[in-house]
Amino acid sequence: MRILIAEDEISTAKALKVILEKNRFSVDIVHNGDDAWNYIRTGTYEVIVLDIMMPGMNGLEVLAKTRENNINTPVLMLTAKSEIEDKVAGLDAGADDYLTKPFATSELIARIKALGRRSKVYSDPVKKAGNVTLDSNRYELSADGKTVSLTNKEYQLLELFITHPGFVFSTEHLMDKIWGLDSESDIDVVWTHIGFVRKKLKTVGANVEIKSIRGAGYSLEERSC
Repeated sequence: MRILIAEDEISTAKALKVILEKNRFSVDIVHNGDDAWNYIRTGTYEVIVLDIMMPGMNGLEVLAKTRENNINTPVLMLTAKSEIEDKVAGLDAGADDYLTKPFATSELIARIKALGRRSKVYSDPVKKAGNVTLDSNRYELSADGKTVSLTNKEYQLLELFITHPGFVFSTEHLMDKIWGLDSESDIDVVWTHIGFVRKKLKTVGANVEIKSIRGAGYSLEERSC
């Protein structure tokens, strides 16, 4: 399940990303309302988590813009505000659920899962490309009876490539989408993980490969016989 978290408190956002990725969610993080809207209009998410108080557009403004553009992805409002009128304003603007800080992480995860089950873009846990199968429940890659386990980042890379076959992703885009805008990792981490994924594709005998496109980035393509 792919989730967008819009949270201006960087430490809170990082903690949420770690918690959710441990529960096998793919997570994008932004820290202001303008970036949130850009991600929402250009990406595909099963659940969006919006903080109300953010720089740029606030969460309610982002929510209103989302609904005005007929994007019906379930939205959970996450905020320190607990007054009834704030909850009513969020729900009236089109929010599907509301959670007040501080919150138990188990409750957040349960609410996200519940919203995900209602999402119109809820995706099949099993994704395929060529002869390979990617299982999001087990974080496993399979082909022709062979199976290997994937780390969280390896899984997210493959999921992105498999759901966008033939699309060329720049190194910078992969760094942004998989490691996040505020990652302290060096961009070399992308090349390293691409290498790991390529080895695992070979291990299972995949007939697809991640090709380097000179000066552009990487693309998943089916190998010609």
